[in-house]
Amino acid sequence: MSGGGAARQQARPTAFRAIAFMVASLPLRLVQFVLLVTLFVVGVATLVVWIGIPILMLATKLARGFGNLERRWVSAALATAIPAADRLPKDGGPLRRWRTQLTDPTTWRDLGYLLLAFPIGVFEFALGVVAIVLLPIAIWVVPGVGWLHGRLALALLGPPKARRAEARASRLQASRARGVDAAEAERRRIERDLHDGAQQRLVSVAMSLGRAKTKLGDPDSLRSLLDEAHTDAKQAVAELRDLARGIYPAVLADRGLDAALSAQAAKSPVPVDVSVEVDPRPPAAVETTAYFIVGETLTNIAKHSGATQASVRVWRSGGTVVVEVTDNGNGGARLREGGGLRGLADRAATIDGVISVVSPPGGPTVIRADLPCTW
Repeated sequence: MSGGGAARQQARPTAFRAIAFMVASLPLRLVQFVLLVTLFVVGVATLVVWIGIPILMLATKLARGFGNLERRWVSAALATAIPAADRLPKDGGPLRRWRTQLTDPTTWRDLGYLLLAFPIGVFEFALGVVAIVLLPIAIWVVPGVGWLHGRLALALLGPPKARRAEARASRLQASRARGVDAAEAERRRIERDLHDGAQQRLVSVAMSLGRAKTKLGDPDSLRSLLDEAHTDAKQAVAELRDLARGIYPAVLADRGLDAALSAQAAKSPVPVDVSVEVDPRPPAAVETTAYFIVGETLTNIAKHSGATQASVRVWRSGGTVVVEVTDNGNGGARLREGGGLRGLADRAATIDGVISVVSPPGGPTVIRADLPCTW
């Protein structure tokens, strides 16, 4: 996930997660602060006798290492996706590598965060300890403070703003390309269904009616041919109706996601619980994408999972509609090139959405789509 996508999708941590982060972080912050300040002060003071150079080299190395540690720690503890550091390449001898580190903006952003983290950590530690005793603080204040800390970490430890913008632009370009491929695949599917399904049925109807004309003097044969033509005509109408529903279902346009997904669930051979809370109504493109993701996933569950129960939950999280489909089947589902889940990812990518799959062997399987409504 790019830095831009991470910033957009960062959610508030739970109270328990935020309290654990605030209380557990202080010892780490203290060690980092004392080591870095001591080494930098001693290194600068002893530069005149050259001893300061290796000390400052060690301080720089520690700052970068602590920065990498903080990226992993904040990502895990606060559920804030911070990409790995994008650092300048190092080559040459020790002094040349050190000079590269000093000219790397990421090094100074690491150091800035680490120096700020200690005084902030003292405040957060006190707040976290109070929150253990005072429940209202734990419920209302601590998650917000944890969210703000995640934003600060993302701003200082994540890629620079310009690089985040470049990464987002590249991701959007790739998403649009995948969307074009998905649309082309959908067009070919419609053509194939028309040619192999409804068109063949209508040809059969025409042939049956042509034969019926030659049997006008034979009532029994005529009735049989007319019955055959009638059956083919009804099947052609049904196939055309299914095809039209696959392009854009009328129930979705008229009654929204709740009714459309409930209708899909009612047709599934596997029992499905449906919960939809998306007010205000999302844009049509988001609704359509969510509808097809759920439909394809339920089809896969019925065919391949061995599940006896499934659930569909759709809700809003800020400017994002989240679609989550869960089943108690055999597990083992994954995104792979040419697979059905990759097709869902391509469809989601047309609106800058993201598909994630958690499916350990033995299940359960959770397929989640984050579909932004703010593009």
